[in-house]
Amino acid sequence: MCGGGPVVVALLYAQKKGQAKVQVLKYGDSSQAGGPTSRVVGYLAASIYTEPQSVNFSLSSEEKESLLRLAQLAVERFVKEKEIVKYTPQNPNFIMKKGAFVTLKKRGKLRGCIGFIEPALPLFETIIKASIYAAVRDPRFPPVSPEELKDLRVEISVLTPLERINNPQRILVGKHGLIISKNGKKGLLLPQVPVENNWSREEFLRQTCLKAGLPDDAWKKGAELYVFEAIVF
Repeated sequence: MCGGGPVVVALLYAQKKGQAKVQVLKYGDSSQAGGPTSRVVGYLAASIYTEPQSVNFSLSSEEKESLLRLAQLAVERFVKEKEIVKYTPQNPNFIMKKGAFVTLKKRGKLRGCIGFIEPALPLFETIIKASIYAAVRDPRFPPVSPEELKDLRVEISVLTPLERINNPQRILVGKHGLIISKNGKKGLLLPQVPVENNWSREEFLRQTCLKAGLPDDAWKKGAELYVFEAIVF
């Protein structure tokens, strides 16, 4: 491939800026210009772009209640009947692609938490899938039983796009969630976790490293740090 290096650089840059998308504009070969068909040179024209992410996304109290009900229904339907709830959203906010986590608590204690960092699905689909996964696929817990449903409380965290940072001092406890990635391992903690545990910034960094299965000081050298914010309800 001629020019492979620049193509890779362009793709990596687009990925760093957001959800990288590629659209093939036209494809052809030299035979179409009168050349031989036994051996051809291929030509490709494509555009690399990112989908814009809304930084002013917000949810009203009514919208939050609707999403909480959807999450609860998704858990109940799957735990009781092994069925995925069907939902047709009318609200435009619910069809925007958003990353989100669903946390399940039983009598105040964590019972499951699963989510999707990247905004790959419409928000309502992300909530349904994360709710089911939190109930039955969190490897730290056995699947939720029908008898437990009455004691479960649902919490949703809708994420903003990730921002890579080079200076750990930029992390604001109570505002930022944190992702630490190093040596193929990745750990994530939501913004509310350090607040609930009364952690300092450094303890937040240490605990995120441990969540990734890394030494607690792995953040100091060679790690990639990402922050994000969340609407938590």
